Amino acid sequence: MAKDKKSKFMQPMTVSEELAAIVGRGPMARTEVTKKLWAYIKSNRRQDQNNKRNIIPDEKLSRVLGKKPINMFEMTKAVSKHLS
Repeated sequence: MAKDKKSKFMQPMTVSEELAAIVGRGPMARTEVTKKLWAYIKSNRRQDQNNKRNIIPDEKLSRVLGKKPINMFEMTKAVSKHLS
């Protein structure tokens, strides 16, 4: 058996237009999408200052995550809908 098969997280995925506005054009691995998404969140100060696990979406993020504040665990589920 071949051991060099890439994990599902490392497979390049197609990025939706809404997500591409934040992380750039795909295809890219889920890990790369997550890394770029967090860079955007931090550079635009979208974390709740009282509870850093919560993200407060701005206009760009609301197209991917919805308009309400979302915790970082729910964020992964919302982002996966924008990857194929």
